Amino acid sequence: MTRVLVSGGGGLVGRFIVEDLLGQGYQVTVGGRTRPADGHFSNPIGFAPLILDADLDQARAFDDVDHFVHAAFDHLPDKYRGGEGNDPDGFRARNLDGTVQLFETARKAGVQRCVFLSSRAVYDTQPVGTLLTEETPPHPDTLYGTVKLLAEQALAAMARPDFVSTSLRITGVYGTALPGQPHKWQTLFSDYLAGRPVEPRLATEVHGRDVARAARMMLELPSGEINGKVFNVSDILVDRHEMLKLLQVATGCPHPLPAPVTDITPLLMETRRLRGLGWTPGGRDLLARTIRSFYP
Repeated sequence: MTRVLVSGGGGLVGRFIVEDLLGQGYQVTVGGRTRPADGHFSNPIGFAPLILDADLDQARAFDDVDHFVHAAFDHLPDKYRGGEGNDPDGFRARNLDGTVQLFETARKAGVQRCVFLSSRAVYDTQPVGTLLTEETPPHPDTLYGTVKLLAEQALAAMARPDFVSTSLRITGVYGTALPGQPHKWQTLFSDYLAGRPVEPRLATEVHGRDVARAARMMLELPSGEINGKVFNVSDILVDRHEMLKLLQVATGCPHPLPAPVTDITPLLMETRRLRGLGWTPGGRDLLARTIRSFYP
């Protein structure tokens, strides 16, 4: 049985990855500061203490591990851009130095494949209307984006036939939350349902289920198709008007919708490279089903 260590496996994105791997018969160990609570996952998982600290020897976490998916990131709650707060040096040390140290530890431990969850933030500061492809020159304008880009580059430099290394540049992730926890759009939906004004906005989104499938593909595809490469992971460009219209239908709420966005040319993410390998996201049908599931 193939054994996978998923750092940050208890988080929103990491949980989707863990559940997908469990469903496909992988043996999964979650790496993190604390062991997930009983019942957090649908099937039993292992646990390994793991933190973002370049000064620690954490080789034991990689004992008997075949593949490593690095989804952990240390930031202020609910903030990625700006997630450093008033501690930029610590933020960089943990999320860059600590991450690179984990990559090195995994390589030395004989891990066969390493998948890093990066971000579309590496592309920031592009001309309006730019189609973001993997060949678009990165221009991060936040510490978050800079740290993600430098970690990508460090991992790509380690790529070898016996250490297959890939980074996934992921856009905003949505999906169902655990019972009792808020979903990504909880505040937005609550504002609309309460009749509070909602500002128009466009955003690119992808469901956590589809991120998980992309991550698993990086563990299963022939190494020559993915080694040392980056892949955009994005699905739909969604307007709050459209999203809240789905909520309106699901709940019967009579409040007016925000105006559709008409005066902004978005920065779309091209996903042809990943789709060419067989990745097919859920699109608007999955978005609609997910919103309906919030209000059964």
